[in-house]
Amino acid sequence: MNKKRNTPLIFLMVNMFIAMLGFGLIIPILPDFLKEFGAGGGVAGYLVAAFGLSQFVFSPIAGDWSDKYGRKKMIVGGLLLFSLGNLIFALAETIPMLYVARLVGGIGAAAMIPSMMAYVADITTQEDRGKGMGMLGAAMSFGFVVGPGLGGILAEFGLRMPFYISGAVGALAMLGSLVILPESRSQEDQRASRESKVKKENILKQFAQSFKAPYFLLLFLIFSLTFGLANFEAIFPLFVNEMYGFNTREISILITVGAVIGTVVQGVFIGKLITAFGEKRLINITFLLSAAALILMLLSGNFWYILILVSLFFSFTSVMRPAINTLLSKMAGNEQGFVAGMNNAYMSIGNIFGPAMAGLLFDVNVTFPNILGAIVLMLSLFLSMANGAKLKALKPETSI
Repeated sequence: MNKKRNTPLIFLMVNMFIAMLGFGLIIPILPDFLKEFGAGGGVAGYLVAAFGLSQFVFSPIAGDWSDKYGRKKMIVGGLLLFSLGNLIFALAETIPMLYVARLVGGIGAAAMIPSMMAYVADITTQEDRGKGMGMLGAAMSFGFVVGPGLGGILAEFGLRMPFYISGAVGALAMLGSLVILPESRSQEDQRASRESKVKKENILKQFAQSFKAPYFLLLFLIFSLTFGLANFEAIFPLFVNEMYGFNTREISILITVGAVIGTVVQGVFIGKLITAFGEKRLINITFLLSAAALILMLLSGNFWYILILVSLFFSFTSVMRPAINTLLSKMAGNEQGFVAGMNNAYMSIGNIFGPAMAGLLFDVNVTFPNILGAIVLMLSLFLSMANGAKLKALKPETSI
């Protein structure tokens, strides 16, 4: 990529980093923050689910507007809503205001993230597109990795401080993008999209179409993986605080170290692991080990023991997702665009129902969310093994 294209890409990476940073900040401080409102696991789960719900509902709309009115407008608007959501969260005195903040943040993410991805596609060639998307993905992962640790540090100055800082940084990114980021989509292309008479299928019809596809099982595995991961991330801080007495600093260390290790494992070893085991076998192995890690967390509150298990869980799920995506891409044939959209849709549903169910069960018994997550992952393993013959990769593989 040349220098002219590198400057916008760097801005996009900074913006993506900020968005995921804001998402991760909330994790370690959630237990103490919710105590101010007398709220428990149910509220925690619904807050995470509210973000996923508004992101799911508005992503198709935002994507369409991005084509019609330009990427830059949606990115700037998304950053504005992101900052506003953080400010509302910081100032909130009632639980409904917390929900409003998360819904606003989810709309901001829906406006921003697809538009950034489309922007990368606009400014890169076919040969460079993978590199550009990879750099954007790295910024996303790095933001989530740094978020919990920074949230724990900023919480030393007050539980609401992380949200003020995140909102302020988001506002600066918005102003920088407004002034410096050029529009990547030409006026002619925007006008053509606005005047297009092609009617797009609604999401329900797309789901119905995906049920009949030979790769439906893989889409379901994307849902179950996301369900288990979102289930874990939404309630884990409350779980270790309630059951083992971990404080904000300890929770931020657990999440940050675990996420860093998972990111490194994904970046360094995923290619070698797929080569060694094949996608189908690797998917089955990681489903089994992820479920085991969730159950083993219930057995001891030793900090180092939990740190090892959290790191293993993040590593297993970090390997599982690209293994599923690789096999899904192989089976998609000439339906790559449709499959990519459905991949995001099934992931969004997991992000909605995983936290919501975890929150409800946590208020019944603090161990139930981990047990539910393990059950969902094991059921997915059994489905994968029972239907393994239908997953036709490029070369024959065996399942465990």
